Amino acid sequence: MPSAWNRHRLTNRLQTLALVGVMLGICALAGQMLLGRMGLWLALGFGTAALLLEPAAAARLTLRLYRAQPIAPQQAPQLWALLRQLAERAGLPSVPQPYYVPSAVVNAFTIGNRRRAVIALTDGLLRTLTPRELTGVLAHEVAHIAHEDLRVLGLADYVSRLTGMFALAGQMMLLLALPWLATGLAQVYWPGLLLLAFSPQLAMLLQLGLSRVREFDADQTAAQLSGDPEGLALALAKIERSARNWRSWLLPGWGEAEPSWLRTHPPTAERIRRLRELAASMPPASALPSPGDYRPPMSPPRPARWHWGGFWH
Repeated sequence: MPSAWNRHRLTNRLQTLALVGVMLGICALAGQMLLGRMGLWLALGFGTAALLLEPAAAARLTLRLYRAQPIAPQQAPQLWALLRQLAERAGLPSVPQPYYVPSAVVNAFTIGNRRRAVIALTDGLLRTLTPRELTGVLAHEVAHIAHEDLRVLGLADYVSRLTGMFALAGQMMLLLALPWLATGLAQVYWPGLLLLAFSPQLAMLLQLGLSRVREFDADQTAAQLSGDPEGLALALAKIERSARNWRSWLLPGWGEAEPSWLRTHPPTAERIRRLRELAASMPPASALPSPGDYRPPMSPPRPARWHWGGFWH
């Protein structure tokens, strides 16, 4: 498994460099179009600074938006014992910190990096999954940390949002310049403007493709870490059923995006099929401690509510 993880890290570094190049290129293009040569250097400086500062700020903001609270070892000793064992098997330098999210949505997500990671678990997840299924989900999140997926996927998300902001700036610039364009007093570099206009869609497709590939890889490594691919398969099936119920309540008629390259995750049925094929060929692994039946004595889950950026739970 170490050789496979080294391959993942090399791939992640190459993709990180490509994403940085795309982001800085879009920054430079937007700055050049808006303010000329001075704008080019200002945009490059802004993009570099944001690249260095954004990940840590985004992690803190995410936890604050979801009202996530840390789960102390004395609150859930069995959960912490499982995470320690998974972190040891994955070769992580520290144990990921579990957080509780007071949401009825059945979900888990990870933020941070290999040295300091957070695994957020919703109230709905803790109340819905069995200990076996929860072990599979935790192994999946630890696999993302071990592969250093958080950095690449976080950067891809940042590129997508930043390109959208610059594309909007380019459209505003074009609207303001319409009187001068109509009178022939100004000219527009149309290839650059078209590239800027379509850059958010290109960045989104790149982000979605990266996410789907990472999910398959994390499933495989999670099965190796836990020694129980079937546990994760059962969890995925249960999470999928719950997600459909929530989507039907929030947006009737909502379904999986088609074509498949517009999805954030691979089809759940395909992920389950691969896990069960893996279970048939895997040698038995040493048992992991049970995560227990943790029920945090905190505020009750809040219903979904609308926010200007979408639905928050």
